[in-house]
Amino acid sequence: MLVKIKAYPGSSKERVVQKKSDTFEVHVKEKAKGGSANHAIIELLASFLGIVPSRLHIKKGARTRSKIIEIREFSGENL
Repeated sequence: MLVKIKAYPGSSKERVVQKKSDTFEVHVKEKAKGGSANHAIIELLASFLGIVPSRLHIKKGARTRSKIIEIREFSGENL
């Protein structure tokens, strides 16, 4: 499954806002330097969705605010 993300690095508060079933705004405190904001986005979105962060992967937009994130299917092999 793919979801669309609009990232807001450097925000004063961390939060996830679901706009549509497959569209989210993700606000993180980390600045967009060295991938730290992307890491924070993955962690926060995973927590919001109730899944482990390893199931999320940035497919497109690693260096932009608009991102496409893949939610990988869970496999028992990952245990």
